[in-house]
Amino acid sequence: MDSQKVLYSQGKNDECYTPRYVVEEIAKYLPKNKIIWCHFDTDKSEFVKVLTEQGYSVVYSHIDYGQDFFDYEPENWDIIVSNPPFTNKRKIFERALQFGKPFALLMSLTWLNDAAPKDLFMNKDLELLMFRNRVKYIDANGKVMNNGITFSSAFYCNGILPKQICMCNK
Repeated sequence: MDSQKVLYSQGKNDECYTPRYVVEEIAKYLPKNKIIWCHFDTDKSEFVKVLTEQGYSVVYSHIDYGQDFFDYEPENWDIIVSNPPFTNKRKIFERALQFGKPFALLMSLTWLNDAAPKDLFMNKDLELLMFRNRVKYIDANGKVMNNGITFSSAFYCNGILPKQICMCNK
């Protein structure tokens, strides 16, 4: 990996919010006695709301609060769970792996066509929580995005799932 040029995505449309049913699916695999860090989330995030409602201890951070994931870390946390921006996904996964703690990050399955996840997970256990149907993301106005999302999504996990590939019927 050192000898090859590292490319980072430059996407422009990262404002796609996660619907409640997606958070409920990953919550089935999270231990209740751990502190969940939702690292790209505000108090309005479905991750924060659903996990808190289900009795999890949740800390959250967001760039709007001056908490940049690349240089901020809360004092106490055990597991990262979020829908990070698809822009700079390689850098996001690099940082998540550097912590050496479990995580579940929602990402497009098309990323598996890229060399980056293969490089990053070469000596790690990549786990996928895959959805039967495409995730119906929410826009900034709270409406389902009906713009023909052409990709399937999955939670890319490390240290979360009971096996490498889990499926949900949603």
